[in-house]
Formats: sequence, C-alpha cells, structure tokens
Amino acid sequence: MAALIDRAALGVGPSALFFEDLVEGREWVTPRRTITETDIVMFAGMTGDFNPVHTDEEFARTTPFGGRVLHGPAVFAIATGLEFRLGIKEGTALAFLGMEWNLKAPVRIGDTIHVFQKVQSARPTRNPERGIVNFWVEVRNQDGDVCQEGVWKVMFRTLPQPAG
Repeated sequence: MAALIDRAALGVGPSALFFEDLVEGREWVTPRRTITETDIVMFAGMTGDFNPVHTDEEFARTTPFGGRVLHGPAVFAIATGLEFRLGIKEGTALAFLGMEWNLKAPVRIGDTIHVFQKVQSARPTRNPERGIVNFWVEVRNQDGDVCQEGVWKVMFRTLPQPAG
C-alpha cells in the first residue's frame, strides 16, 4: 500500500494532482459562469481596450457580431479562473509555460461558459522533480459551441520521493 502524502506539509490543495496523476486522456469539466456587462466594463477599464465592438452597443450592432462581445483575452482569463476552481493545480503547478490559442466564436453578455480540459500529453523533464503537461482546452457556451480552444502547457511537480 502506498504511503499517504501529507498534503498540508507539501503545501498542496486537497484535490491537487501531481505530474504522475496527469495521464493522457484524463479530462475534466469546470463549473459554469455567466458573462455580464460588468465583465466587459471591468476588462476594458483594466486594459484600456475600449474598442466599440465591446463598449458601444449601437456600433457593435453594425458589425458581424450583431452586438457587443466580451474581449477575447477576457474569455481566456475567465477560463483560467474556471479551471483553477477544479483544484487540480493548487500547489502542484509550477508554471504556465505557454499556449496555442484560437478564438472560434464570440462570447456575449448572457452567455454561460465552462471549460472542457483533457490531458493531451505529458513528459518528464531532466529535473526529476518536474514534468510538462499539455492540456487540450475548450471554452464552451451554454449551447455546447466551442468559443475558444487550444493547448495550455504547464509545468508540474512530481510526487515526492520517499527518503532513503
């Protein structure tokens, strides 16, 4: 029987996964979140991106979107928060190393989004205390449409080796 890991002593969350736990094909679905007017206003204020496709309903109605849409990077940022709520990276993810990301469809005020995530690949590094995991990630709306998708590359801690 494997020894139990003292998660508190290691500084990891109760649902955190180590590199060895992240096998190809393992998948998760996050909780959902409804997009609001406030999301657009706060992101515009924080970034200074007041493009009228986000902030001017009359202008946005004349675009192919037919109305205001949430900033693409805001959707990505919200997706990272939704994914964090899974708890699988709490104390075991060491670094977000990069992404390949595609914006497929607009996200509008009133849309409810969630994240589908699947381990695409995992490989150890030269350092036995770390491994790299590539996740296939999709942001889906309430109709199941994929709004954004791509690969997130994350460095994880490996399971601690017993002393001796």
